[in-house]
Amino acid sequence: MSKTALFEIGLEELPARFIDDALVQLKEKTSAWLDELRIPYDSIYATATPRRLTVKINGLAEKQPDQEEEAKGPAKKIALDSDGKWTKAAIGFTKGQGKIPEDIYFKEINGTEYVHVNKFIEGLATIELLSEFKEIILSLNFPKNMRWGNSKLRYIRPIRWLVALYGKEVVPFTIEGVETDRKTSGHRFLGKETEIADAENYEAALTEQYVVADLEMRKNMISTQIKQMEDKQGWKIPVDEDLLNEVVNLVEYPTVFHGSFDGDFLEVPEEALITSMKEHQRYFPVRSSSDELLPHFVAVRNGNEEYIANVAKGNEKVLRARLADAQFFYQEDQKLSIEKCLEKLDRMVFQEDLGTLADKVKRTKEIAAGICNHLRVDKGTKQQTERTAELCKFDLVTNMVGEFPELQGIMGEKYARIFGEDETVAKGINEHYMPRQAGGELPVTTPGNIVSIADKLDTIVGCFTIGIIPSGSQDPYGLRRQAIGILQMLEQQDWDVKLEKILTIATDVYAKVKLPNKREEKDITEDLNEFFRLRASYLLRGEGIEADVVEAVLSNGIQNVPMKKATARLLADKRNEVAFKNTQEALGRVLNIARKSEGGAIEPSLFENDTEQKLFDKYNKIREVYVDSLKKCNPDAALAHLTELTEPIHAFFDHTMVMAENEKLKKNRLALMKHIADDIHLLADLNAIQWKQQY
Repeated sequence: MSKTALFEIGLEELPARFIDDALVQLKEKTSAWLDELRIPYDSIYATATPRRLTVKINGLAEKQPDQEEEAKGPAKKIALDSDGKWTKAAIGFTKGQGKIPEDIYFKEINGTEYVHVNKFIEGLATIELLSEFKEIILSLNFPKNMRWGNSKLRYIRPIRWLVALYGKEVVPFTIEGVETDRKTSGHRFLGKETEIADAENYEAALTEQYVVADLEMRKNMISTQIKQMEDKQGWKIPVDEDLLNEVVNLVEYPTVFHGSFDGDFLEVPEEALITSMKEHQRYFPVRSSSDELLPHFVAVRNGNEEYIANVAKGNEKVLRARLADAQFFYQEDQKLSIEKCLEKLDRMVFQEDLGTLADKVKRTKEIAAGICNHLRVDKGTKQQTERTAELCKFDLVTNMVGEFPELQGIMGEKYARIFGEDETVAKGINEHYMPRQAGGELPVTTPGNIVSIADKLDTIVGCFTIGIIPSGSQDPYGLRRQAIGILQMLEQQDWDVKLEKILTIATDVYAKVKLPNKREEKDITEDLNEFFRLRASYLLRGEGIEADVVEAVLSNGIQNVPMKKATARLLADKRNEVAFKNTQEALGRVLNIARKSEGGAIEPSLFENDTEQKLFDKYNKIREVYVDSLKKCNPDAALAHLTELTEPIHAFFDHTMVMAENEKLKKNRLALMKHIADDIHLLADLNAIQWKQQY
């Protein structure tokens, strides 16, 4: 027999952003708790509204399963005395297990007999164990907690009621004076207190009190109502998934409605209007069929349709004030000049040890110029890049960005255009913040990419220079995300540039800057290379490439990002290719024996047989085209050239003793192996790969 268990934590309104994580915890902790108690169940379902966190356990068995355990005691020679009678050790052991000596039997373990008894453990009734769920409730972690009244408990919000049922039976426990019951609260304004007769009837009982308990059901209700409004009004209502999820966690009984605002506000850049609607009011913007922003908004009420027109008017009034602020800021900003804005950057601190934003802009501009020189961009592109770097932070001092920080870069682009800057420069100002989040949009223009990389390098290298290095989950400046962004841009642009070179450009800039607590340049370089290597490894593994292949291709650094990715994909395929096994074994033999070489020049005059000469000749023949293929970022062609060495290598090992007694012959043969191995390593450390075609 089984029943449904229900636990509901009734609270004051929860912050919407904390609910999803709380539900994950609630489900995982409940599952682990039930497994520890050995109580069988069918499934666990967790849900929430702004005023409750709920978990239901379906098909929960009425008792723990009975257990039979075999208990091991002392060795036979200790359990029996010389007369064959039970010793105190044996008697004490059986007593501790709730048995008597007559229950003893012997089992041999590793040649020695030991005392054993079987004991039966009857499972406890589930209802007797469920009161322990109190500890699950108290163990939930939240980003911010509070105390209320005389309570000593710190929790996300005050606990107002607790529902704990196993079928129809109340599970008793108390938290901070609140006793469990079957009573729950309905919608704050439309519902009333009600009783849950049976755990299985939870959702139905709440629905009668204007509470839709199920998260997905509320989400579907909102999506359906928005679609109906779109069809009725002839609008396009773009639904941001993150905003939708937040709104779902803000309401218990959702009703979608729409309102309007003065069309004069449309003079303000739509990004500012949309930010006001989405970030401040949790409204969905409205567009025409031709994708133009319209002076309307869509919102979700926590309630029914009664007096919905009054609700719309109230929301219109609130939004009007928000948009009026945005309009004022936009108009005031246009009275500024770029030069005045740049002057103000001298008074804005970027980081205590790294100086002001003006200092950061100066370094970013210098790094960007270095990258331009390395890429050999044309004069026009270099001028656009330098101007983009010079202006990249000017909008941070504007009123609009001060009010809406999310618009940094976006307003910079718009203001730069208004102030008559070059179109590419205007775009680059916005693009230099990209990607703004993991998987976000990347820059398109060359100046935008270069300045974005330079800006991020300045932050990363600056932090490493003064000892701010991410560790564990600590990464307050988002350095990991910025490093990944750099790698993604280098891949997308497919530039013929080595990461290590642009890191050097940035470290050279910082070498000239006087900073407190500055670390040794050697340590900075080593830490930066390892930091980026780990980020590159993360990206490659995220594309399904196995760890050993990743380590193989990154063994000689990151260098050209697109080349590394293409090489990793190639070797990931080759590792399973039976036809490649002969080549892999040949190259692997070279790599293994080359470890014993001290290097040096190859002397063909010391060759004793044709296989040495043929391998040397073939190597010389393919080396130039092999290296050229690597320079052209063509790993397929490079590996094809290495494959030409397969038969000459096997023939060489079949007819040549590398570790000859003659020291000159041995060194010469090892030198040949070392030269070939060094060139193989230009592609990857093939011996780091677990070649699956071998098994």
